[in-house]
Amino acid sequence: MPRIAIVTDSTCDLGPAALAARNVTMVPLKVHFGDETVRDWIDLTPEEFYPRLRSAVQMPTTSQPTPGEFAEVYQRLADEGAEGIVSIHLSAKLSGTYESAIMAASTAPVPVRVVDSTFVSGAIAFAIDAACAVRDADGYLDAVEKAAVETAAKTELFFVLDTLDYLVKGGRAGRTQGMAASVLNIKPVLQVTGGLIEPFKKSKGTNKAIREMAEHVAERSRKLGPLKIIVIDAVAKNLADELGNAIRSAGTDIAELTFADIGSVIGTHVGPRALGVGYAPAK
Repeated sequence: MPRIAIVTDSTCDLGPAALAARNVTMVPLKVHFGDETVRDWIDLTPEEFYPRLRSAVQMPTTSQPTPGEFAEVYQRLADEGAEGIVSIHLSAKLSGTYESAIMAASTAPVPVRVVDSTFVSGAIAFAIDAACAVRDADGYLDAVEKAAVETAAKTELFFVLDTLDYLVKGGRAGRTQGMAASVLNIKPVLQVTGGLIEPFKKSKGTNKAIREMAEHVAERSRKLGPLKIIVIDAVAKNLADELGNAIRSAGTDIAELTFADIGSVIGTHVGPRALGVGYAPAK
């Protein structure tokens, strides 16, 4: 059977160890603190990144991998024996990472299927794991790609921000909206849908936002059946634990519940104490 390699980028927020355990190759995005460039998940852990973000005088910026960086990875995997590659990435509407991968795929020595997961952070993990399962069962390139695409289409992601300041500074939310949310202690619950970040609802305080997200996940499980769930947080383990407990208490049909950190690239835009939940049907 052909050997299929799987590639992703660092914004899946699974981290190098978890990806190595899955035999998935990661291409990092970058964060720029002035003239200093650090690679997401490689040069800075989340625990190291968020204190720097809080104290930064100037808002850091982020950048995608170049086509050349993807090309090097695709070439190396082909040299190691891969006969095809499935490359799974964050939303093409939020980053140029997908386009860089597409450009590199056009000159790769083996067929490369580039998948737009339409998500960010831990929600990408469901597509990755679905692709890995088919690969590990000796599936062909088409089947591995199909598993990733179909799982991404069934995935949902919601998150709440401690503050809109970082989205405002990054140009992804209006300053007036951010100021109003801060003054009124409004915690915006957002969703990623169609590859874009959209408002879901406004909650009065973090505790209410956690309850509302948990109730929503429980409601979706009653319609979709058992869910694989991932809770993600930006150095806010207490909030992640609260959300996990609330999801259980709400009567959610849980097939699997895991936790993951939000890395530096996504963290640049959502800020410390961001909290989210992604899920996909287990079947």
